[in-house]
Amino acid sequence: MSTIKTYQNRIETEIEKLFSTSGNPQGLYDPINYVMNRGGKRIRPMLCLAGCGLFNADAVENAVLPAVGLEVFHNFTLLHDDLMDNADMRRNNMTVHKKWNNNTAILSGDAMFAMAYRFIAKAPEKVLLPVLDIFTQTALEVCEGQQYDMEFETRNDVTTEQYLEMIRLKTAVFLGGSPKIGAIIGEAKAKDVTALYDFGCNIGLAFQLQDDWLDVYGNSEEFGKSIGGDIVCNKKTFLLISALNNLNGKEKKELLLWLENKEFNREEKIAAVKNLYEKVKISKKTREKINFFYENSLKEISKVCGSKEILNEIVEFAHNLMERAR
Repeated sequence: MSTIKTYQNRIETEIEKLFSTSGNPQGLYDPINYVMNRGGKRIRPMLCLAGCGLFNADAVENAVLPAVGLEVFHNFTLLHDDLMDNADMRRNNMTVHKKWNNNTAILSGDAMFAMAYRFIAKAPEKVLLPVLDIFTQTALEVCEGQQYDMEFETRNDVTTEQYLEMIRLKTAVFLGGSPKIGAIIGEAKAKDVTALYDFGCNIGLAFQLQDDWLDVYGNSEEFGKSIGGDIVCNKKTFLLISALNNLNGKEKKELLLWLENKEFNREEKIAAVKNLYEKVKISKKTREKINFFYENSLKEISKVCGSKEILNEIVEFAHNLMERAR
């Protein structure tokens, strides 16, 4: 079994232990257990443990609870995102606000944020302050990214640079902060901590752009949901923003008309927008940008001086993220 897989199993075991029984009041804690036990890739806590194990295998156990804290925070953001988006399903399960109600989703989410801090604060005292500083900064930036994302919903003048900054904040900094926290617990050198953070941010940007691309060009059976959902709901993705900034004349007017129409045939809209995308090679532009950030991530991880075995597994992990179909 790979070291990374071992780390993922360790996290899963700890989550099962911590969230197997409900506290009181059950109305607060049952939704939290529900969220934490519905699965997920556990990417962020795994990267935290890997960041620690790269430099000090004996310290990995000290990073387990902080890593769980990262996963709790991640699931908190999903819980509140689902509420803001009024989403019905998450990981093939009803969202908390649908299974319970909006107020429960807000309060249980708030409790998860507090629990995340409690777990993060289990980092060794020697490194506790920098770990808390990184987590707090990351949490604030994720909120900033979410705010930009909401503001972009009502704008048609968003630039690709603004979009990339939004996903850097909303998604990428968390994938950078996770191994950074682990590396600090493992007492890595400053240059290695920085390189790991930059690796995570770059793979995070590539990951989100890949998600944008898959929603339009992926295989629905492999992707796990209907293709074209972002097009149907006018979600401001890299693809849509690039099209708005590259189309001209009647073709741009046609795209804007599709964005304005409240009543339409789903498949007709998807086909029409994809056709407009192809006129300005949006798929190619997106793939090029994905590869740019992916290559940057590999450059950053190559600067890290740590366990060769774990470094190779991290590189393989990054490769698999870019090869994913869902």
